[in-house]
Amino acid sequence: MDLFDFDLPETSIALRPAEPRDAGRMLIVRPGEAPVDRFVRDLPGALRPGDALVFNDTRVIPARLNGVRTRPGAPGQRTEVLLHLREAPDRWRAFARPAKRLSPGDALRFGDLTATVVEKGEAGEVVLAFDRAGPDLDAAIAAEGALPLPPYIAGKRATDARDATDYQTVYARNPGAVAAPTAGLHFSETLLADLDAAGLRRHHVTLHVGAGTFLPVKADDTEGHRMHAEIGLLDAATAEALNATRAAGGRIVAVGTTALRLLESAARPDGTLAPFSGPTDIFITPGYRFRAIDALVTNFHLPRSTLFMLVSAFSGLETMHAAYAHAIRAGYRFYSYGDASLLFPGPGADTP
Repeated sequence: MDLFDFDLPETSIALRPAEPRDAGRMLIVRPGEAPVDRFVRDLPGALRPGDALVFNDTRVIPARLNGVRTRPGAPGQRTEVLLHLREAPDRWRAFARPAKRLSPGDALRFGDLTATVVEKGEAGEVVLAFDRAGPDLDAAIAAEGALPLPPYIAGKRATDARDATDYQTVYARNPGAVAAPTAGLHFSETLLADLDAAGLRRHHVTLHVGAGTFLPVKADDTEGHRMHAEIGLLDAATAEALNATRAAGGRIVAVGTTALRLLESAARPDGTLAPFSGPTDIFITPGYRFRAIDALVTNFHLPRSTLFMLVSAFSGLETMHAAYAHAIRAGYRFYSYGDASLLFPGPGADTP
């Protein structure tokens, strides 16, 4: 784990996004070359006509619920849960606080919404069965829940009305995520039009980002870390179109690590893509052989995080340490509301 550590000043953490969305900075990283400072709006010129960008069109839901545990003859206990994986029309897997005071059978009341703890797992995880299901449950969560900003932002300021727009991509359309696919936050309608004008293709996949993306790696070695599953969808038409892009000499550019993880989950051994629907818990660390992507647009990630491991696997650990050191010196803004990078693969990525 120490291989993925670096010093990051608190002042580098962005608490608000750039305005407009495409005004953020973008560091272009090609292994073996000096990093290049650009802006997100320069992305069309950094790619080639015929390349295909793959966006994650998930939509963030208000997945943080504050309520009270109720037991007969006992005082109410304030409880907060963060939903992270839907398991049935009426059931969600969630992280709870304080989880140690919860037991199977406990009732939790969130305003007009009630849930029962049906299972208790490790690290504060519980399974909740709600008193309604399907669209009725979705509507109740929307009414009672709050937007789950990442802890490194929420710990410094309160969520406000502006976040309801800032923390969604302009192309979000499939509700289900409890964290934004943050690389996509940089894309404005103007930038999307510029990509089209430059001869770049755009495609969408869906991966409902879970709260596990916020969890620190507590193991001393990467083999001791368990990724939480997330639900994804790559339809047959999109898989066929992306395979045609590669066959014609174009590159597949993942917009965000969530899109990358879904594409890699759907990739066959020869690098072609098959349709995919269901959970993935893929965990990418250096030594992984990338099969499905040729470039990655992503934000700057936490030290010792699974996402920094992923970008180190793609572009090389030494390359990414050097790129992040440059970004810190140059005043780039980090994390969900921060700046972007455009990464190309290093020799160790072994892309087709």
